[in-house]
Amino acid sequence: MPPKPAARPPESDSALVQRIAADDHAAFERLMRRHNSRLFRIARAILKDDSEAEDAVQDSYLDAYRHISDYRGDAQVATWLTRIVINQSLMRLRRHKRERAVVHFPTGTHRDERDLIEAVAGKTESPSAATLRAEIRAVMERRIDELPAAFRTVFVMRDVEEMTVLETAECLGIPSATVRTRLFRARALLREALARDVDTATLEVFGFAGERCDRIIERVLSAIAAR
Repeated sequence: MPPKPAARPPESDSALVQRIAADDHAAFERLMRRHNSRLFRIARAILKDDSEAEDAVQDSYLDAYRHISDYRGDAQVATWLTRIVINQSLMRLRRHKRERAVVHFPTGTHRDERDLIEAVAGKTESPSAATLRAEIRAVMERRIDELPAAFRTVFVMRDVEEMTVLETAECLGIPSATVRTRLFRARALLREALARDVDTATLEVFGFAGERCDRIIERVLSAIAAR
């Protein structure tokens, strides 16, 4: 039997951009699917609103499509798209006046916490494990939302999307040292907040009040009455 032909490597972003410039909609769909997760998470980190983040990503793609011929390859396509979504998100932030933008631009859940979630939930989840995983994720998302915008954005880019320090700095227009400092502070603030959550939850584990308390008392009284 003749050997199967080797699988073709995925088409590069640059190759897709060339096809998009020739009005190839299928290539644009592939590019969007490849980068949707990163762009949404970064927009969400800035805007703190799912719906607004989706709109920002959509507008960013439309903006990228309109200006696809302007892409000269000076930066990676992913970096170019990231800059667009950051600018779109900041424009929305200013327009809605939700908070003051504290990150300045030109013109990962930390891995430890993600590993904790994986360890608790496991790869094959029962319904109860899936519920627990969702609750842990909700706590993480809430605490990430509470981070200052500058720290939150760097945290998502570095620890959630696992972008390099250099690429993060390039997208945000800040020095690499500033990226490291903001990430350090974001992780510290997040750990402190999660530690408080754990302390609060620890006080409530194996709770005795309520139905369990009533049930045991009822049984004891019934046993005494039976005598």
